[in-house]
This record gives sequence, structure tokens and C-alpha cells, in this order.
Amino acid sequence: MHCWDHHTPIDETMRALDDLVRSGKVRYIGFSDTPAWKVVEAQMLARFRGWAPVAAIQISYSLAERTVEGDLIPMAREFGIGVTPWSPLAGGVLTGKYTRQNASTVTAARGERVTSALTERNYAIVDELIRVAREVNSTPAAVALAWVQTRPGVTSTIIGARRLDQLDQNLAALDVTLDAAHVEALNLGLEARSEFPCRLSRVRPVVHAGRHDRQRRAVGSAAAHAEVGRGAVLNESFTEGGTQ
Repeated sequence: MHCWDHHTPIDETMRALDDLVRSGKVRYIGFSDTPAWKVVEAQMLARFRGWAPVAAIQISYSLAERTVEGDLIPMAREFGIGVTPWSPLAGGVLTGKYTRQNASTVTAARGERVTSALTERNYAIVDELIRVAREVNSTPAAVALAWVQTRPGVTSTIIGARRLDQLDQNLAALDVTLDAAHVEALNLGLEARSEFPCRLSRVRPVVHAGRHDRQRRAVGSAAAHAEVGRGAVLNESFTEGGTQ
């Protein structure tokens, strides 16, 4: 299903998709560009009614677009749904073609779709892509694709090559191995900004059987703590019997 239809009840959509699977016209069901909460609703309907479940989601995911790490990626991993990113090169922004050095001379054929994404943040990402590409003897595009392909939950990646040389550069990502230092550099020391309550769950202490576990989850990075400190009020007042 390419983009969720707001006007059609999701149970009708899932029943129709199940009919297609049962008739042999479709093997698996996939959703594209659909909110996590709607995918969950569809998945639970399928489970309780014995219909074919959602097997994969297609989402925009790249070094420049990481907001999906807040809800969609964790949801997909929880339900065993495959993740297939589209626009892993952010429409060409992450190919290395556009740099801060040539910003005044290179014209984007895609116009505002690209120019609006040429921000200081993305230029910093491109700087790291170029540096890492030199270290691994590859190209910025291949490094950007390798980063996406190794992200938790990702099972396949959609590429949009128009020319044979672009296809070769994209396929070269299969031979790129990024070590922990490379990944950390590409992440620029920052996790994607998550909206409430995702950012809260990453740093909040866990209570088991009335006891306060002060060990944060591994994903509760310093960056996440700083984010919560800026925009959230976290009540960590716990008693032996539970929370206050």
C-alpha cells in the first residue's frame, strides 16, 4: 500500500489485502509512508482476525533523515517487520556532489528538493562522508548506503540510480565495511531527535517489581540526556512500592 488512505477504514484495507494474498495474487503485504500507530492498528487487526500481516514497511531513511528512529524503526523491530528505506541518499544530497566548497557553483537539477536540504547539518554529514570514503577507499554515496544498510531493522534498500555509473557506485556499498569509529563519526555524536514520548523512554529509569533500576539503557546516550534536559521534565522520584 503506497501511502495510507485516510478515507478508507484500515480493516477494509487489510481485508482486501488478505483476499489478494489468499487468492495467490500477492505474496506479502507492505506499507509505504504510513505512521507507526496506523501500522500497529493494521497489524493487530490482522493478528486477531487471522489475516495476512504486514511484512515490510517502506520509509524515508538516511543520514539526513533519521526521525523514523523514534517510532517507525522500533515498531518494525518489535513486530518483526522488515524495513526498506527509500531515498537513502536524500535525493542526492549525500552523494558528495554538493559540498560547502562548491555551494555557489553547483546547481541542483532537482531544484528546491535538494537546495532546501543543503543545510549546515547536512554539509557536516557530507564532510564526514567524504572523509570516511577516503579512509575506506570508496565513494561518499557508497558509504552513505552502507550506513543505512547496517542500521538495525533494515533488510533491504531502495536505490534510484539513473545511469550505469551511478548504479556501480551504489552497488559498491556492498563491499564497504564501516567500523565503530566510522559510524560514530557519521552520526556526528548525535542521535536523531525523537519526539515525546520516545525521547523519554530512552533515558527513563525502569521499575521492576517496585524496585528502582538506576541503570539506564545503553541507548540512553549523553546526547539523549541533554535533549531531555532541554525540553522535558523527568520525574525520577521513586519509592520502594512504585512511583510518586
